[in-house]
Amino acid sequence: MTNDRFSALVLPALAGLTLALGGCAATTTPYQPASASSKVKGGYSEVQLASDRYRVTFEGNNLTSRDTVEGYLLYRSAELTLAQGYDWFSIVQRETEHRVERRVEPDPFYRPWYGSTYAYWLPEWRYYGRPYGWRSWYPYGGDPFWASRIDVRTVEQFEATAEIIMHRGPKPEGNGKSFDARDVVATLGPKIERPKG
Repeated sequence: MTNDRFSALVLPALAGLTLALGGCAATTTPYQPASASSKVKGGYSEVQLASDRYRVTFEGNNLTSRDTVEGYLLYRSAELTLAQGYDWFSIVQRETEHRVERRVEPDPFYRPWYGSTYAYWLPEWRYYGRPYGWRSWYPYGGDPFWASRIDVRTVEQFEATAEIIMHRGPKPEGNGKSFDARDVVATLGPKIERPKG
């Protein structure tokens, strides 16, 4: 088997296998402290603003939904409240940041019939299109003619932050911004995904 034929048959299969295995390893951000040494990006962090006041943050990776990020923020706020010896907390301010990134990448499986040995000989031509006039095209540039030769992905990430004040005693009724910490921990605890191994 020639090198070109080997490259044309085996390399795309290996690339597909690598992508598939890499996809299995990808996971949503578990409930964990934010740390550069974590296997999965993201997690919770907090900053103490006063003896009974904290700013709590949970950042998810690009596989973590907004619901998960906001639920983990609520859980961390309750857990922190109990750890500090308080019974309930109220939210003073809350926001969720939504970052969107569009990634345009060449199709890893695009292989011309004559092989990759002649990379300089990739198809290229000029065409006229309004309103921009004359433009050049080649397989890895992405354009209307060869849209199937590129992969366009939208990557979203969420980060939720809340400033909380902690209190002792029974939680007052009728305040939607106040939460009983024990109730939150008991309700959300079984749904929390912790880091594996």
